[in-house]
Amino acid sequence: MRGLLAGSATLAATAAGCGLAARAVATEIERLPDPFPYERLSREPEGEEVSVARPDGTVLRAIVAGQGPPVVLAHGYGVSLLEWNLVAQALRARGRRVIVFDQRGHEGSTLGQDGAGSRAMAGDYAAVLEHFGVQDGVLVGHSMGGFVAIRALLDHPRLAPRLRGLVLFATWAGRIYDGAPQNRLQIPLLESGLLQRWARTRTGGVLFGAIQSGKRPSPAMIAVYREVFLRQNHRPLLPILRAFAREDRYPRLGEVRVPSIVMVGSADRSTPPSHSRRLAAGIPGARLITVPDAGHMLNWEGCDALVEAVTSFPPASPPPTPSQS
Repeated sequence: MRGLLAGSATLAATAAGCGLAARAVATEIERLPDPFPYERLSREPEGEEVSVARPDGTVLRAIVAGQGPPVVLAHGYGVSLLEWNLVAQALRARGRRVIVFDQRGHEGSTLGQDGAGSRAMAGDYAAVLEHFGVQDGVLVGHSMGGFVAIRALLDHPRLAPRLRGLVLFATWAGRIYDGAPQNRLQIPLLESGLLQRWARTRTGGVLFGAIQSGKRPSPAMIAVYREVFLRQNHRPLLPILRAFAREDRYPRLGEVRVPSIVMVGSADRSTPPSHSRRLAAGIPGARLITVPDAGHMLNWEGCDALVEAVTSFPPASPPPTPSQS
């Protein structure tokens, strides 16, 4: 099974329909144990639903809950704020105010006239942090969410003073094809619509989810990921998908002035650890954390590690009190 799921050759073969072998692998994956039940993974984070309007007509759907230092969680491409359900619950239990939002054009957020490019999305991050009055907060960006977070900090320097920490979570700073042969196949297939059609089949859906997973794929995680992914209208999202490869912010990482942690699963094929090493090397003082055996579904596979990382940032130092004479 691991040989069949090892990389882009797997995706090519299964996307073309490799018959009995692929169906046998899918059946084997479906029999694997689940760390969390489907019913738990398919529930959105609890909290108050809030709308954040943008000048171009985009309306962002956000959910906020909890008390304490704020944590803003930005999800990856083709999914939704649902991906943060386990993380949000754990952070609230650790005394954090958790803010999640659907990226523009995803799930409950609309797409305005500026479209789905990284510039517009970076502006959304600034709007979310300002709308909720985030101070002394932590920003977490998963996959596309981290790619856009880097641009947000570069385009909007006023955001850095609002943050005690940044977690770049299974992500990159552009040039996504570098060292990632799986992306060279799956992104063009997604652009053409073939990947979505394949993922709608029983075998294709299981294998598509499995190649986003680590060494121990979970049928429940695969099922929820696939359902959310297939609910999205991918056509208007193609500009941000293409930006992953066309844009390059690695040369500017030294301008990121927020204490940073870079996290990646050791078995992530969509965002290989080589990208995370480049991020950690480029951001001054960044710390790299590798989650053993986890894949690109790090939001579920590495939930505990992320919560520990978020809560590891020390609070901002209070201003000195005036000395009394």
